[in-house]
Order: sequence, then C-alpha cells, then structure tokens
Amino acid sequence: MKKKFYLIYLFILLFSVNGCTGYKPIFSSSNLEFKIDDYTIEGDKILGKMIYYKLNSLSKLNANNQDAKSIDLIIHVSKDKKATSKDSAGKILEYKISLNANIKVKDLLDDRQMINQNFTSSSTYKVQDQYSETVKLENKSIENLIDKTYQDLLVKLSQNFN
Repeated sequence: MKKKFYLIYLFILLFSVNGCTGYKPIFSSSNLEFKIDDYTIEGDKILGKMIYYKLNSLSKLNANNQDAKSIDLIIHVSKDKKATSKDSAGKILEYKISLNANIKVKDLLDDRQMINQNFTSSSTYKVQDQYSETVKLENKSIENLIDKTYQDLLVKLSQNFN
C-alpha cells in the first residue's frame, strides 16, 4: 500500500515539475538591450549611485551589442526619515523611511524622453535596544527600498523597449 502511495506521489510531483518547464517571465531584464552612455546623479548621491550601479551592471551585458539603445540617465533621489510612534516619555519607538526617486531616461539617438517617472516607496522599522542594530535595520530598509525602485524601473524600461 505504501509503495502505491509513493508511486502516485512521485507521479504527481513529476507531472507538476514538468508543467513548469518553458516558464518565462513577462518582464525579463535579459530582454533589455541598452547601454548607459551618460548619467547624472542628483540629491542623495549614495542612494543614487546604488541605483546606477544596479542599472550599469545590467547595461554592461550589452556592451558589445550593436543593437543596444544608447541612453542618458538622470537620477534624483531623496530620503526622508520620520518618527511614527513615541512612548509616554517621548522616546521614539518606530521610524518611517521614505525614498523618492525621480528617474529620467532619454534615448540618445532620437533625443526622445523614454521615461520621466517618480518612484516613491516607504518602509517602517522599530527602534532596537542596541543603536547599531537600529542602524542595521535602517540600512536594510533602505536597501529593500532601493531594490523595489530598481525592480519598478526595470518594469518601466521593459514596457518602453517592447
């Protein structure tokens, strides 16, 4: 009886795995063929460079591709950190950090503005007992917001390139 159960389970598992073959995401970053020829970073330079380095590593895949579009990139990033809750003594318990990125992408061949988009995202985090742990949590929140902005920008780029 157990052998039959295991065989049926194995058959269902193999059928499920076989059904996933050929999967391709709709907005794949490998389909984007662009080269960053010029860029400008305004506002918070550190956060702007984080977004730029992610895009630049993707554009380096197309360095030898003659069909890749040459783009000009302008990144303006600002960060806002506010206390959202305090205890009765006035000690801050939780922060909300907001990231506002205005990204402009211009096609250099026909001087056409492809993207002029404002990406806004926010996250909250609690103050920890150790200050260093709070700083680590803040940095992790900023990293997650940068990744979200990057992913949203990739979706916009793939919509404009296709």
